[in-house]
Amino acid sequence: MAEQAAEVATDPFGRETPRGTVTGLISALAAKDYTRAAHYFHLSAEEDEAQLVDQGAIWATKLQAALDQQGTLLPFGALSNEASGRLDDELPADTEEVGRLGGEESLPILLTRTDSPVGSEVWGISQETVEALEAVSVAATNPAEPEDGESAEVAGAPLQDWALLLGSAAGSFFLYWLISAGLLAIMRRFVADREKSAIYRFTQAALPPLSLFLAVVTFHLWTGSIEASIVARQTLLRYIGIVGWVALAWFALRLVDAIARVASARMERRQRRQAVSVVVLLRRTAKIVLFLLATVAVLDTLGVDVTTGIAALGIGGIALALGAQKAVENLIGSLNVIADRPVQVGDFCRAGDIVGTVEDIGMRSTRIRTNERTLVTIPNGDFSSREIENFAKRDRFLFNPTIGVEYGISAGQLRRAVEIIEQILRDHHLIEKDGLRARFAHFGESSLDIEIWSYIMVADYAESRLIRQELLLAIFERLKAAGLAIAYPTRTVHLVTQENDVGA
Repeated sequence: MAEQAAEVATDPFGRETPRGTVTGLISALAAKDYTRAAHYFHLSAEEDEAQLVDQGAIWATKLQAALDQQGTLLPFGALSNEASGRLDDELPADTEEVGRLGGEESLPILLTRTDSPVGSEVWGISQETVEALEAVSVAATNPAEPEDGESAEVAGAPLQDWALLLGSAAGSFFLYWLISAGLLAIMRRFVADREKSAIYRFTQAALPPLSLFLAVVTFHLWTGSIEASIVARQTLLRYIGIVGWVALAWFALRLVDAIARVASARMERRQRRQAVSVVVLLRRTAKIVLFLLATVAVLDTLGVDVTTGIAALGIGGIALALGAQKAVENLIGSLNVIADRPVQVGDFCRAGDIVGTVEDIGMRSTRIRTNERTLVTIPNGDFSSREIENFAKRDRFLFNPTIGVEYGISAGQLRRAVEIIEQILRDHHLIEKDGLRARFAHFGESSLDIEIWSYIMVADYAESRLIRQELLLAIFERLKAAGLAIAYPTRTVHLVTQENDVGA
C-alpha cells in the first residue's frame, strides 16, 4: 500500500519543485513538444482537458517567443529544488518568481503551486503570467514552424544562436586573460625577486582562474541582453555554472599552493622542519576538502541528488573517526608540539624518563636519540602530555658544587678557604657576579663543607663543562697553595682498653 501511495504521489512531469518545472518546460520547448509543454501551465478550468492542452500549447509557443526576445529565466543552480520553493523572497508561500519577460515593461514569470490530478502538489506557470504575455509584444513567428532559410538547429536551438553565445563566452574569457597577462607582465618589470615576493606569487596564482570566473559572471550578465533562443541560453547557463565552480576550485587550489610555498620557504629559512611537514599536511587536507566541495557542486548542477551521498559520507566519517581515534590523537598532539614548541629538532631534552637529542618531529611521532645512541620513538599524543625539560633552552648553567676541606684546620683557615673560593668566582669573566657566593654550609661526616652558588654565563653545554673544569682546578690549586687539603672520606676509631680487677 505504501508503494502504491508513493506511485500516486509522483508527478509524471517532474513538477514537484520550481527547478523541476522550469527544467521540464525547457526540455519540452527544446523538443518542440508543445503538448507536453502545456502541462507546465496553470490555466483556467472553464474548458475541458483537451481544450486546456490546446490552449496551453499556444501559450507555450508565445512564452518561448517572448523569452527568445530578451526574456530571462533563473539559471539552474538558482532555482529552488525544494517542494516548498523559496520562503525568503517576500512572495506568497505558493508563489515563486523564476524569470522576467522582456519588452518595455519587464514583467515577472511566476510559478504557483496547486494540486495535481494525481494528488500531489505541483508547480506551474501562473495564470497571472499567462495574462502578462498579452502585454508583451513578440514576433509572430511560430517556433514550431521555422521560416525558410533559417539555419539548422542543434539541441532545439538555431546553430547561429549557439555560435553567438559560445563566442560571447570565449571572447569575454580571452579579454580577461589578456588583462591578467598584462598585469603580470607589468609586475615582472617592477618585482626584482619574484620567487620571494608573496604578492607576485599570489597574483600569479590567482589571475588565470579568476579570469575564467569573471568570464562566467560576465556571460551571466550578458545573456539577458542577447536575443537568442531561450533553450540555448538556459542550457549554457546551466552547464557554464559547472565552469564557474571549476574556476572557483581552481582559484582556491592555486591560492592554497601559493600560500603553502611561501609558508614552507619561511619555515625552512627559520630551520623549523617540523612546521614544514604541518604545512604540507594542511595543504593536502585543504585540497581534498576543496575537491569534494567542487564535486558536490558539479553533481548538483548536473541534477544528481547528492543528499543521500552526503549523508553516507557523514556516517562513514563518524565510523572513520572512531576507528582512527588514536591517529587523530597523535595528529592533534603533533600540532600541539609544533604550536607550543617545547622542543625543536636538535634540542637536548628530557621527556619523562627519556633523555636525549631530538632527531625528528613528525606528524605521528617524535624520535629522540638517547645518550646510549638508541633511538626512541614516542607517539605525539603521549609526547605532548609528558613533562618535557628542554636543556637546549638554558641561557646559563648552575655551578653549585660542595667543596669539603679536612677537619683539623683552624676557624681562620676555614674563613681563608671560603674567601679563596669566592675570589676565584669573582675573577672569572664568565661567572655572573650578581648573587654568587661561597659559604661554609655544615659539618660533614668527613669534611668541613663549603657550598658554592653561581651561574656560568654560556648557553652551550659542552662549553659549560669546560668552564666548570677550569673553576674546579683553580679551586684545587689555590687551596693546596694555601696549605688547605681537600678532604676525603675518613673514619677515626678510638680504642678504649678496660682492665679487669683480679682478686689477689
